[in-house]
Amino acid sequence: MPRTVDEAALTTKSARAKLTPREKPYWRSLGTEVHLGYRRGLKKGKWLVRWYSGGRYIQKPIGTADDHLDADGINVLNFAQASTRARELVTAAFAKSAAEAAGPLPKVRDAVGRYVTVRNTREDRHAGTEGDTGKKRDAKSRLTKHVLDHPIAAKGLHELMEADLSGWRSSLPRDLAHTTIDRIVNDFKAALNAEASRERARLPATLPATIKAGLKAETVQGTVSRQQVLPDADIRRLVAAGWTVDERDGWDGDLGRINLTLAATGARFSQLARMHVSDVQVTECRLMVPTSRKGKGKKQIAKTAVRVGQDVIDALKPAIAGRKGTEPLFIRWRHIQTSPTVWTRDHRGAWKTASEFTQPWKAIIEQAEMPADTIPYCYRHSSIVRGLRAALPVKLVASLHDTSAAMIEKHYAAFIVDAMDELAARAVVPLSTAPATVTPITRKEAS
Repeated sequence: MPRTVDEAALTTKSARAKLTPREKPYWRSLGTEVHLGYRRGLKKGKWLVRWYSGGRYIQKPIGTADDHLDADGINVLNFAQASTRARELVTAAFAKSAAEAAGPLPKVRDAVGRYVTVRNTREDRHAGTEGDTGKKRDAKSRLTKHVLDHPIAAKGLHELMEADLSGWRSSLPRDLAHTTIDRIVNDFKAALNAEASRERARLPATLPATIKAGLKAETVQGTVSRQQVLPDADIRRLVAAGWTVDERDGWDGDLGRINLTLAATGARFSQLARMHVSDVQVTECRLMVPTSRKGKGKKQIAKTAVRVGQDVIDALKPAIAGRKGTEPLFIRWRHIQTSPTVWTRDHRGAWKTASEFTQPWKAIIEQAEMPADTIPYCYRHSSIVRGLRAALPVKLVASLHDTSAAMIEKHYAAFIVDAMDELAARAVVPLSTAPATVTPITRKEAS
């Protein structure tokens, strides 16, 4: 049975100062079967809460009382703050008990595991319909390394706090590229949001907001897009370096071709990896680039027609000669291990993930004598800006690069302004004529 409480004077510092120090708490009722407690120590007081559940009282500490320090609402609490926190704690405890009645509440590792399974299943399905394009396992490796091997994996989603998520993000290695960090965070956010949606009836309604706030993007000085926009001369150097590395390392044209096409189209690596031989339209000097799988819902078009130069078509001709239209366009040698230290060529298969391009890309930028932090996405950024500077409509540039006009305007606003200024300059014409020059004529005196 719940106990009858002798109401103690706890509302003010002076009232609590009159209480006798003791181990047993003083209690004050906050509602039916919920009590706020105060334990008076020799040096400072502590707040507690207890509530009646399952035939017994459950008691939890809340924080330090503001007997000697000013209340900060976090660690040091006044009576009102302690009362609010006590009610929140009890409400959460009852909600957790009700939710657990339907089974164990999911932990972070459960959310990540389900997300990876869904991703792999989806990629397997696409591979079955589009040919042997490989299985996208990058998300699994990223989340395993940076989430499942982190203490946050053991935390229940019902108890996840903003500080837990921001602390996890801050723990990511500082030597990772910003783009890599973004991919890890976005994968983690997607996993948590998917689980929050699936278990919304049992998890706190505030969880989506907690996820959003805890994993919000950090402000980086300067944008990646602006840092990685290269002049055409540098793009040509990277393309030439790709062919040099290709020949030097025995790629048989496979590396040079995909490197050139990345530069020519500005497409994502994952898009090119899904191209087929039939996507090369030789006479039209055009490539049919598959749309990405980014975003939600089904896209209205499956491929985007992208114009390329004759040099690109000529480079791709050896890759399509004598091959079926349904075969993957971009392939590379696959190797098998014949001894502990020896790998030999086995067969040529499709490129699978962007991670396969990481090592050869390092060789390319070294050969081109470009900065070590140059990323493959520089091709995409540079292609978008090239279109803007050529005065192509923003909507057309967005369509050619499988993105939205809003995203172009958000990330490339400075370049749009520059392009519009150039167009405006071309429209300027002289509107007034030069003033006539009057030369006075002096009358010669009669001789």
